Amino acid sequence: MIAVEIVFWIAAGALVWTHAAYPVAARLLARLRSRPVRKSDDELPRVAVVVAAHNEEAVIERRLENLRALDYPAGRLEVVVTSDASDDRTEELASAHGARVVRNARGGKVAAQNNAVRQIDADVVAFTDANCTWSPDALRKLVRNFADPDVAYVCGRLNITNDDGRNQEGVYWRYELALRADESRLDSVTGGNGSIYAVRRSDYVDVDPRFGHDLSLPYLMVQKRRRAVYEPDANAFEKATPTNEDEYRRKVRMFEHCWAIVVEGKMLRRLRPVYLVEIISHRHLRYASGVLHLIALGTNVALINRGVIYDVALGLQLGLLLAALVGVGLARYYVLVTWATVVALWNYLRRGVPSTWEPAEGTR
Repeated sequence: MIAVEIVFWIAAGALVWTHAAYPVAARLLARLRSRPVRKSDDELPRVAVVVAAHNEEAVIERRLENLRALDYPAGRLEVVVTSDASDDRTEELASAHGARVVRNARGGKVAAQNNAVRQIDADVVAFTDANCTWSPDALRKLVRNFADPDVAYVCGRLNITNDDGRNQEGVYWRYELALRADESRLDSVTGGNGSIYAVRRSDYVDVDPRFGHDLSLPYLMVQKRRRAVYEPDANAFEKATPTNEDEYRRKVRMFEHCWAIVVEGKMLRRLRPVYLVEIISHRHLRYASGVLHLIALGTNVALINRGVIYDVALGLQLGLLLAALVGVGLARYYVLVTWATVVALWNYLRRGVPSTWEPAEGTR
């Protein structure tokens, strides 16, 4: 039973660390030893904003109108729509709205982004999705961070809204954004979001189309001895998925790509010590949460009557599952997202990860 106890405490300790202790430690350390970013609005770089699109005729006009309305000199801004083999009117509408259209064979979002960047000579390449909008000053706020020569990548703040534009951010998303800000102050972020981010053209690297930019680009920049930072004042807005079940399906798809990066992406090479702790704590252990929960529950059942602490631990685990079952908001969301990591791992091991996917329902 000693071996079972050791396994239980390793699994339980890893869960407590990744979800609770690490965020607290990151907040404290960020206050003690932050690495400020030098920002300046004096020199605005030439920017190409790349919109990856596959059959986005319903939203592409709105997206391009929003980008054209940005508070940024028109002569220093180019809008590029890179079409992943769209067979609707996406390309036609984008061209009519003055965007440069890059046509690609069906290969997925990242393949289309890679191909577009090869044809761009701007100082900075910014990326966005077709279904979001940016605040008028978002691009200025984003690129001012490139005044710091150490910064290679910047991601902005994604705001989750409902159909009326009202804020729909839950506790989990606010928790993630707070942790992202602390990681940025410590060293670099461990992940971004597809709605608003930018990279120096000179630092851009082609990413495996199965991996995605959100998780790949930050650690690849750090491996190049650069920084990937968070700019909370650069705001993008995107509709929330309608239900937790829709979010669950979206998370399964997303975690499949995350597992591919963790297993195949060589994430832990040439990282600074602080960033290595960030990656393991926030990414590796977080994606392993579902497996860790299964291990903790299984070993906990085997340890019944081995001490009151194990009885209490089992009661807490079963209480979480019961709360999720009866629909308690945060518990249900946590359990669905955590189970998504397990399903995604099984899918990845069973069939690999496709480079293409369809947009999440209800987010257009």
